[in-house]
Amino acid sequence: EIALLERDFRIAESSAILKYLASRFDAPEYPKDLKERAKIDSIMDWFNTGFYKDFGYGLLYPQIFPHHKRPTDDQHTGTIAWGKDKCKTWLSVLDKDILGKSDYVANNKISIADYFGVCLLTAGELIGCKFEGFSNVQRWVGNMKKLSSWTKVNEVMYGFAGSMAGKQFETV
Repeated sequence: EIALLERDFRIAESSAILKYLASRFDAPEYPKDLKERAKIDSIMDWFNTGFYKDFGYGLLYPQIFPHHKRPTDDQHTGTIAWGKDKCKTWLSVLDKDILGKSDYVANNKISIADYFGVCLLTAGELIGCKFEGFSNVQRWVGNMKKLSSWTKVNEVMYGFAGSMAGKQFETV
């Protein structure tokens, strides 16, 4: 359980570090306008506290990390099924309510919430998630992948994903 708490802390810490750096260097992706910033903060919190808990610990980690295996096969299968079901709900909210017709998750312009959220979401590519049935999510991820920095930033993750090629996973 200490490892889980450390992981949660690191994700929350990365969100805080991202906010700090964006503020420190006056990044346009984290505007000074308090209403715009509040929207970005709320979306980052949504990704961090709701979506990520069920996606990471319910669906993703139990399938790729041995230390997340549940004590029995029934418990393990149940955890993944529960996580998959919860993820569909979160993805529906992201697809319809957060993104909708918008290109980005906050204020309809690219922000640190997009950078943060898409990195959490695309971790699902480790197990083959394609987010079928969530067309706005797919569109948003596709647009984020067009960023010139995408390949370099995600190089290690894609290497890890390649090491699991051919394995069967439950996905959304």
